[in-house]
Formats: sequence, C-alpha cells, structure tokens
Amino acid sequence: MRRAAVAVAAGAMAVSLAACGSAKESKGNDDSSSASAAKKGDDITVGLLLPENKTARYEKFDRPMIEKKVRELTNGKGKVQYNNARQDANLQAQQVDTMITNKVDVLIIDAVDAKAIQNSVKKAVDQGIKVVAYDRLAEGPISAYTSFDNVEVGKTQGEALLKALGDKATKSAKIVMINGSVTDPNAKQFKDGAHSVLDGKVTIAKEYDTKEWAPDNANSEMEAAISAVGKKNIVGVYSANDTMAGAIITALKAADLNVPVTGQDAELAGVQRIVTGDQYMSVYKSYPQEAATAAQMAVALAKGESLDSIAKNKVSSASAKDIPSVLVPVVSLTKDNIKDTVIKDGIYTVDEICSGKYKAACDKLGLTK
Repeated sequence: MRRAAVAVAAGAMAVSLAACGSAKESKGNDDSSSASAAKKGDDITVGLLLPENKTARYEKFDRPMIEKKVRELTNGKGKVQYNNARQDANLQAQQVDTMITNKVDVLIIDAVDAKAIQNSVKKAVDQGIKVVAYDRLAEGPISAYTSFDNVEVGKTQGEALLKALGDKATKSAKIVMINGSVTDPNAKQFKDGAHSVLDGKVTIAKEYDTKEWAPDNANSEMEAAISAVGKKNIVGVYSANDTMAGAIITALKAADLNVPVTGQDAELAGVQRIVTGDQYMSVYKSYPQEAATAAQMAVALAKGESLDSIAKNKVSSASAKDIPSVLVPVVSLTKDNIKDTVIKDGIYTVDEICSGKYKAACDKLGLTK
C-alpha cells in the first residue's frame, strides 16, 4: 500500500503492519508443528476462498493483494490456490474439501455464510490446516481473524447520512434502511452501528435485510419502500454497500427522487456516483492493509509461528474464544476527500475515476492529475 488515507489510518497501520517481516521472526509454541514447518521453509501453499464476485473489491483488490503479499513473505516461493464461491455456501464447502484434498498448508476464508462454514472449518483443522477468517468472522475453530471495525462502519455511514440531511434530520424525518444479508455477520454489525447513530434522530420508515447483498433485491426493496412510504416523505436512504447503492439510486431516479444515499467499499462506480452527486458517501476501507495482515497471519500459521507480533487484540465468536485479531480503521469517503483517500493510496487513478461522462463533474471538483 502506498500511503494511508488519514492520520488515524496511518497510525493503525503502523501498529498492525509493523510485523510485515514477523512471520520469520516470531516463534510458535507447538514444537511438532514448528519442526514440520521448518522443513517446509518458504515453500508453502495458502488456500484462498473468497465469497462472491458481484462486489468488485474481491477480484480487483483482495485476491491480487493477498497473492502479492504471500510471495513477498516467502521470497517468491509461496503459492496461493484460489476459488470464489459466487455467493454459494454449498459451493464454498466443496471448495474447502478440494483445498483439504490438495493439502494446502493454511486456509484464508471469507465465508459466504459464517455459520454454515463451521463444519468445513473443523474438517480443515482436523486435517492440520489452520484457518484465517478474512473480512467475516466465520464460526468454527479458526486461528486468526482480520477485518474492519464493522460497528464503526455502520456508525460512520449513519453519521454521514445525518450530516447530509442537515436541518432535515429530525425525529419525524423518514429514511429507508437497506441492510446486507443475514448470512453475513458483518451486515448485522453495520446495521447495529448505524442504528446506534440514527435511532431517535430520524424515523426509519422501512427497513430491509437484503438477501445475498444482491443489487436486484435492493432495487426491488427501494421500489417497495417508495410505494409504501411515498416518495415525498423519504429524505434519505441508508444503503449498506456501494453495489446495492447503485441499484437503489436507479430506483430513486425512476421515481424522480434525489436524496442522500450511503454506501461502502469505495467501488469505482460508487466513487463516480459520489463525483456526480448521485451518491453522498461511501466507506473507504484499506484493502491493502487488510489483505497484507491476512497474508502475514496465514504465512506465520503455515510455518507454525506465533501471531503475537501481528495480532495485538482478540475477539470471540459463538464457537471460538480469544481469537487473535486485527481490526483495520475506516474512513468516510465523500466528494471532499477523494484526492486524499482512494487517489492518494493508489486505489484508483484520476483517469479511471474521471473517464468519459464523469470528466465534467471531476473538473468541477478539481480532480486533476
């Protein structure tokens, strides 16, 4: 990653990524595991299972960044075996079985369904393959976890929506909430964080939990909300991520309604909608930092080494306690800080954001090379 978006992110990165080389420096407590790993050296195989490909981040950022970091940490000898579950929990379970058959040394799993994956995690661990839960806190005997502060994500979205509403943010003002999938534990945390900010400040007239984070479902839910609440009564929309925000905005435009809409993931299309004013904000999350941390954890576990110098905190799930964890901070992305976030960090170039029909809006914002 180039430079952090803001000072707080830079500080957090210094802490959580200070151990970039620590996979070689730290020592594990399991002598037999360490002895086995020592024989293997850098020649390790990391299994990487990501949940879906509708959200742009997984193929554009997470996968290549994890692959690159694994190579760096293993002097170019480490390999990554990759599969994407395409939002199918059963397919992901089969992919875990394949990884076990292929005898990978460690697994990084971003679960489609955090509860359904539990048996697969246990199966892998029983075969001596440790598991890093990535982005979502999977159930089962996982050995490490890295993600973002998901409650803080929801709070950031809620606070931004209230700011966008300004004087319209009253207890009688009606908003619509379109949350993520109930199979994703992160979605509940986003939702809880948003509610902690919005409850009592505005009226949530309609709320939906969107199956599979599907934009088509979000579009239908927005259409239903407009019909139920009345377009003149809706002052804003909480959307849990950018992909759904795009579909929500399509429904709003069809109803000739223009209100602030939140998002998350800083997808290119989301950033472009922010440039044009169609979307108010997104949550920028440092994928390079999250990916690098997951790779560090995976390489250390594959070599039988301790995570103490990588993960300073612990979290617990319903099935595992005191899991070594790293939570990465987040930033509210609006038209005012595009330069200082996704452009400065090298996520997108000005040319990518300001191509074609977006150039005029970019010029107004002063987004130039």
